[in-house]
Amino acid sequence: MNEISAVIITQNEERNIERCLGSLRGVADEVVVVDSGSTDGTEAICLRHGARFVRHPWEGYSGQKNYADGLATHPWTLSIDADEALSDSLRRSLLRLKEGGLRADAVYAVDRLTNFCGHWIHHCGWYPDRKVRLWPTGTARWEGDIHEEVVFAGTPQTVALQGDLLHYSYYEIDDLARRQPRYYRLGAEAAFAAGHRPGMGAVVLKPLWTFVRDYVVRGGFRDGKAGYVLCRMNAHYTFMKYATLREMCLRAKESQQGNK
Repeated sequence: MNEISAVIITQNEERNIERCLGSLRGVADEVVVVDSGSTDGTEAICLRHGARFVRHPWEGYSGQKNYADGLATHPWTLSIDADEALSDSLRRSLLRLKEGGLRADAVYAVDRLTNFCGHWIHHCGWYPDRKVRLWPTGTARWEGDIHEEVVFAGTPQTVALQGDLLHYSYYEIDDLARRQPRYYRLGAEAAFAAGHRPGMGAVVLKPLWTFVRDYVVRGGFRDGKAGYVLCRMNAHYTFMKYATLREMCLRAKESQQGNK
């Protein structure tokens, strides 16, 4: 009853997927890859590693992951992204867990350590980025559009595993810069829908606090130049989110006045 199905969603991940699959060797008894239209070498790499490769139209992050999780055939599901990999210490933790027995009343969380432009970020609010990634198959569901989260019908105990989940998401500064517009727009839309109506003070002060919090309070300065750059980009994201939200509020107000 300790067999694990590792589940991955992909789209043009030839840069990352081999490292991910290699780290699962010996841990996962099955690897399920759900692909949404890769045109690079992703499929060939997955097949070479013995993964089950399934093509499925993109449903959004939560929808795609829920579909992929539904294909798991073993009692336990390990969710991992294509740009992630098990560290050696996390591999050992999982192997010990399989030998000693997985608890049916528990789910298992890992600390995610992100590599930003060749530097491991241990501060800036990015670590430990704890994520639940191992659970009894069929007990979880992904929800959310911006940063999807896994939710459970009941209240299982969360057990933290030793070792990091290595996250290779940002090879260059532009990798993060290209993603920020989508994220801050979605963040602004979610805040607007939740009823947040910030004034101009928030547009100015929120980004400043974000930088001070991440660089000083959370110790981003300890990550050197990479930490400084990252904290500045976090502050820029916050500025754009609140500026976009402020613009949405003004447009809504103008629309209401025009309808009177």
